[in-house]
Amino acid sequence: MKKTINGKIYDTERSNLIKKVTSGTFGDPAGFEETLYQTEAGNYFLFVNGGVCSQYTEPDIKRMSRAVAESWMNKHI
Repeated sequence: MKKTINGKIYDTERSNLIKKVTSGTFGDPAGFEETLYQTEAGNYFLFVNGGVCSQYTEPDIKRMSRAVAESWMNKHI
């Protein structure tokens, strides 16, 4: 997925995958995935996707500061 936010391009295919977290099992309507990426420019973003009853009913990209990305990683050790 590719998305432009405030003039910066966030692209899952051209960025480095850092960590993926899955909640639920495949086909679970409340299940979801959060995948942290870092762009070549050093920017962080979260790719999210989930079932129809999850907090992420549509695939999306959410940009993150380095501090927020580090906090997210620490939360998911």
